[in-house]
Amino acid sequence: MVDGLREAVDAQVPRIRADLAELVSFRSVADARQYPPEECERAATWVRDRFAEVGFTNLELYPTADGSKAVYGERRSAGNGRNPTVLLYAHYDVQPPLDEHAWRTPPFELTEVDGRWYGRGAADCKGNILMHLTALRALGDDIPVNLKLIVEGSEEQGTGGLEEFVPEHADLLRADAILVCDTGNAAVGVPTVTTSLRGLANVVVTVEALSSEMHSGMFGGAAPDALAALVRMLASLRDEQGNTTITGLDASQTWHGVDYPADQFRTDANVLHGVSLLGSGSVADMLWARPAVTILGIDCPPVVGSAAAIQPRSRARLNLRVPPGTDSEAALTALSAHLRAVAPWGVRVAVERESAGAPFEARTDGPAYAALRDAFQESYGRDMTTAGQGGSIPLCNVFAETYPDAEIVLMGVEEPRTLMHAPNESVDPSEIAHMALAEALFLRRYASV
Repeated sequence: MVDGLREAVDAQVPRIRADLAELVSFRSVADARQYPPEECERAATWVRDRFAEVGFTNLELYPTADGSKAVYGERRSAGNGRNPTVLLYAHYDVQPPLDEHAWRTPPFELTEVDGRWYGRGAADCKGNILMHLTALRALGDDIPVNLKLIVEGSEEQGTGGLEEFVPEHADLLRADAILVCDTGNAAVGVPTVTTSLRGLANVVVTVEALSSEMHSGMFGGAAPDALAALVRMLASLRDEQGNTTITGLDASQTWHGVDYPADQFRTDANVLHGVSLLGSGSVADMLWARPAVTILGIDCPPVVGSAAAIQPRSRARLNLRVPPGTDSEAALTALSAHLRAVAPWGVRVAVERESAGAPFEARTDGPAYAALRDAFQESYGRDMTTAGQGGSIPLCNVFAETYPDAEIVLMGVEEPRTLMHAPNESVDPSEIAHMALAEALFLRRYASV
């Protein structure tokens, strides 16, 4: 059984590349301010048509509340109706390429370099769409479970379109197991299921000190500087080791799953030689078990064109990642209170709530995980491991709340070298093949576990 499926997957590699090249060519950034909406529409239509080719019916492009389109379809098994149902998830929208000059290859043209395929969305998440298609093509008519498909078009913008759609269409998407294919392995060739996700709390903090800019020579030294005040406030969010130091927020938790070697992390994170990693815990502790605050942006004059003036007003956008066991709303409240408490010189402070999402922790003791462990062992020739992920996927919590009895599995073709959300995103084609084989084996095994 395994050898036949492996041969069927391997025979598809040229088609995988051709399909992925076509899918990557769609500039499907779900932001009409930057990219034409027609690009997302073309990507959605492409997904719908390809899944029709592998036997899915009732395929529709469902509009979601944020204006995007979600592709839905289903394929019933030939059994007597008692077979389990698996929901396959991915998304066709992508991050913008950011600095196109930093790309070594054209961002929307799949290009092979040193055995990897480069292009925006090659891994996140169009590579996972190809993983699904490859698994289903390898299985052909021999799929002993009922399948449902949902591929959304606005995940990267965080607008929550599918998060509203799921509760409103609970029966449509109901399943026994949900494969959320938007994560990946700890390293190439290391089969990994993500079992925890950090939540998030985003705020914009604004500091005001003067009613207008003032000459730094005439008034500097006595006049309060809003930008300097903001810098002091932001510096209070971490200690000298880089640990998060938000009053009322525990930052001492430890991770009990797979380790993340520091040397490997330095390479994966492109840390410059001589620069230290942050925090008093292990890399896994800092990434998956503890809160982490990041300054996403600051409004201040650029160096080029700046004047000799004291800044009357400044603001920053902050992203706080929240580990399982910590309430995101409580973390957002703590962050807001901390910023107000540490503001110097009586400056005026406003903290605007931007978004909050709960952390997620999967149950791993059900039949779907048992079938997946066997599938990974057969596909990769080694045991499946589990890891956390520092990122957030709020949809997982929506799935868990809407379908409390369903097993939720996070997996996919992404791994540290993919450089998700950064220039030069890429995918290792062997990961698509191995993960597709694992998915095919899982679908066969799950029906009999």
